[in-house]
Parts: sequence; structure tokens; C-alpha cells
Amino acid sequence: MAKLILTHEVTGLGAAGDIVEVKNGYARNFLLPRGFALTWTKGGEKQVESIKAARVARVHSTLEEAQNQAAALSAKPVKLNVKAGESGRLFGTVKAEDVAKAVEAAGLGTIDKRKVELPAHIKSVGTYQANVRLHEDVSAVIDLDVVAS
Repeated sequence: MAKLILTHEVTGLGAAGDIVEVKNGYARNFLLPRGFALTWTKGGEKQVESIKAARVARVHSTLEEAQNQAAALSAKPVKLNVKAGESGRLFGTVKAEDVAKAVEAAGLGTIDKRKVELPAHIKSVGTYQANVRLHEDVSAVIDLDVVAS
């Protein structure tokens, strides 16, 4: 088992600043290469406070604010214009960053691309749903209309 300090929120594992123990392979092959975690050391314990402070600065200041944005996001679908072929198959895939930019362009506020969870690889035009974690207790489901541009 490897002891790590999370630098980003990892679904099902913990939030930034948490100290977790995971299997060596998960740490070595997924968390560490992607920069989601740091190896735990006594000196690293000092970084936990700065990581937690940065996390607090990024999250919504109040639960009510997060609930208001969740209601706004769930109210109307977000349109994503992407390059696609004649059959409707996309050139590439829709990424969390694309969803975050589309939400901002639609005037629904700003969201952190790291908080967007896409269901699977979106590789064709159509209607999809994405989950956005706005607060520890609040998440919103966004309806995505992927259309060819």
C-alpha cells in the first residue's frame, strides 16, 4: 500500500489535501503520472494545508450559491458545436474542458473543468448528460446537445 497526498479531487477516493492509502499499482500507474497525488512524506504534510487552502479558494463560498448554480445548469441544455463528418461522427471527442467553455459561453457561470464528469467518450452528435460537482454536497446534471458545426 502506498500513502499519498491528493492534489486534485478524485471521485471515490477523496478531495485535494486528503491523505489516502491506495494500492501501489494505482498510485504508480494512475495517480502519480497524472499529477493527482504526491508521495506522502513528513515534509509533505506541510503542503497539505496549502493544498486545502487552494481547494477552499476554488470551491463555491456557500452551499446556497452552489445550489443556485446547480439549478441554473439543470434548467436548460448546453449546446456544443463540434466538427463532425457527414455521418455525425466527431473528429476527436468531447472533453471536460469543452463542456466548461460551453457552459461559460451559454452564460451559466464558470465551472472548473476538473469537476466535470463525462459519462463515456462522446464521439458522435446527439444528446448526452454530464455530471458537475459544484460543492462537496451539490452536483448538477447538465444536458449536452452535441451538434455539428
